Amino acid sequence: MRSQCCKDSGCLVPGWSRRPLSILGGGTLVAAALLLLYPLPTFATDPTPAEQVTQLMRQDLQGAPGKEARMITVTYAAGAASLPHRHDAQVFVYVLEGEVTMQLQGHAAVTLQAGQTFYEGPDDIHQVSANASRTAPAKILVFMVKDKAKPASRAIPARNGP
Repeated sequence: MRSQCCKDSGCLVPGWSRRPLSILGGGTLVAAALLLLYPLPTFATDPTPAEQVTQLMRQDLQGAPGKEARMITVTYAAGAASLPHRHDAQVFVYVLEGEVTMQLQGHAAVTLQAGQTFYEGPDDIHQVSANASRTAPAKILVFMVKDKAKPASRAIPARNGP
């Protein structure tokens, strides 16, 4: 039961009184035992997204008006993948940890391990960008040179039919 003043009731939690919990005919002990035996369910959202993007650097390029460089890391959870996308940029990828599978539209998929690199041109559509492992995370370092006016990435709509 709520108390007008927690100080008067001696309650340790502000806004609540120290009155004993009464369930099933006033049995405080029964109520406490029920709470211990049947904990309330917790409804939590997924704390880790499938991919986590961290921007490390964004820099205007001298001698190249309207261009900028960006450096980011992308961490893929086990089994995670990005949706098809494009960057409208020159993109250089270095695998820091784990293994990733990459595929550009019209090219075969490649699986890269830590220490290997990948390149995307400004007209490429990145069909597959995925963690190759179902049990361990993967992390890549991405360096891109792009037009400042364009987004760093944009989704490619799914095709309807052949």
